[in-house]
Amino acid sequence: MAVIENALYDELNFRLGRLDGIELIAAAAYGPLGGRLALVSSFGTEAAVLLHMVSRVDRDLPVIFLETGMLFPETLAYRDQLIDRLGLRNVQSETPDPVDHAREDPEDELWITNPDACCAFRKVRPLAKALSRVDGWISGLKRHHGGGRAEVMPVERDGRRVKLNPLAFWDRDQILGYFDAHDLPRHPLESQGYASIGCIPCTSRTRPGDDLRSGRWSGRAKTECGIHTMSDGAGI
Repeated sequence: MAVIENALYDELNFRLGRLDGIELIAAAAYGPLGGRLALVSSFGTEAAVLLHMVSRVDRDLPVIFLETGMLFPETLAYRDQLIDRLGLRNVQSETPDPVDHAREDPEDELWITNPDACCAFRKVRPLAKALSRVDGWISGLKRHHGGGRAEVMPVERDGRRVKLNPLAFWDRDQILGYFDAHDLPRHPLESQGYASIGCIPCTSRTRPGDDLRSGRWSGRAKTECGIHTMSDGAGI
């Protein structure tokens, strides 16, 4: 993988930074990042929007899915449903290193005492390994999620590569409108009160009016798993 030089990043930002949605994905996939671009998807409550856009641009574009070993069965079923519905042909499931698992969390209880370390070996390191094969990645970050995401831009520098956020400026109504316009299936847990869905132990239901991500690591200061705060020091 070639490191994205400053001049190339500036060119990408100039050419792509004013785009969003499917236009941004298409311009990147058929432009300088062609063949070296991947979507990272959790197959969560809003994921079908980007997955549908990718299916319209290139069904062979790599989709990286972090199978942590602690996901809801409903998420795995939803993944399979969307793969079939959208005709996605290159979904790659990345799993924790078995050596790391045996050494760091053999009883699958690390989330209780050190959720950051749990996320690191189940999500951050597997993603860093997967991203070593590409020069750019697409994420579902949106400003309306708040917190550290409130200032996200459509095109960002991410260590050695470029990170694209095609839905950075989309609000909740636009997301819901896209689901309706394209008759996309909803995550089965959403109707049960789960607004943002990750691993089973660290995901809880939310109440009407709560922030979208308030059900993640509820009761802890933790708000991110770490994949959006990685740096070159994380191996990417």
